[in-house]
Amino acid sequence: MSHAPTTAMREYLLGLQQRITCAISEIDGHAFLSDGWQKQPGEALQGNGITQILEDGPVFERAGCGFSHVSGPKLPPSATQHRPELSGAPFEALGVSLVFHPRNPYVPTVHLNVRMITASPLNGAGPVSWFGGGMDLTPYYGFEEDAIHFHRTCAQALQPFGSDKYPRFKAWCDEYFCNKHRNEQRGIGGVFYDDFSELGFDGGFAMTQAVGDAFLHAYLPIVQRRLHTAYGERERQFQLYRRGRYVEFNLVWDRGTHFGLQSGGRTESILLSMPPLVRWAYNERPAPGSPEQRLYQEFLVRRDWL
Repeated sequence: MSHAPTTAMREYLLGLQQRITCAISEIDGHAFLSDGWQKQPGEALQGNGITQILEDGPVFERAGCGFSHVSGPKLPPSATQHRPELSGAPFEALGVSLVFHPRNPYVPTVHLNVRMITASPLNGAGPVSWFGGGMDLTPYYGFEEDAIHFHRTCAQALQPFGSDKYPRFKAWCDEYFCNKHRNEQRGIGGVFYDDFSELGFDGGFAMTQAVGDAFLHAYLPIVQRRLHTAYGERERQFQLYRRGRYVEFNLVWDRGTHFGLQSGGRTESILLSMPPLVRWAYNERPAPGSPEQRLYQEFLVRRDWL
């Protein structure tokens, strides 16, 4: 099914992965392990990818950034819930997805995903392509200047594509990255969009590039600001507890995780978003007036950060 637009997207994504991992490696001082993989004949999906992972670094306890380009005979249910006319259609999907879990509890966890899916309708019509993506920030200790910077960078990246895009995608992000079983936001949000085709291929591709290109500008200044903040066992234990919420979201609600597992994707790469250490505690409550309580009251809520 491969065609020129898919080739352009692939080249962009491979370059994006390399730019991001090089920048993170420079901050951490450790190199990413690069694990290239190829699906084997007879598997549900065909294709290839590169999983890059940095573990047990001084700055990043676990940083995973994966590129994948796969094709399959039938779109899984998680990809057609908004496009029933494509149910059962053969497809091609490619994207870059990353989650970085820092060691210092004052440095937030971050997530970015940019992707494209192309399907060939069973009625014989031409290929249909759509885009998805976004980035969101999950702090353990809240700082308003960090949240404002992150959201402002997202808004500036989307501005050329219409003044409606940031407000729409910010609200979409708040709605999506919510642990609904707890009625609790995962973090301070960012932007998120899916099944996006309203600007045509060229417009959707350009917008997705703008989001990907904005990532380092959004995240690195925050890392550099918080990197050397002193912390103790209390902050570490709270970080591990809040990481549990991250795991809950990714396994219970995340469509990307569901898409990958339902379609027969590479499990080790799909679950690279998992933190290396995490803890759960029964009904834990932060002390009144504490920085931990402030996170819940002022940051894990839907706010206008601009």
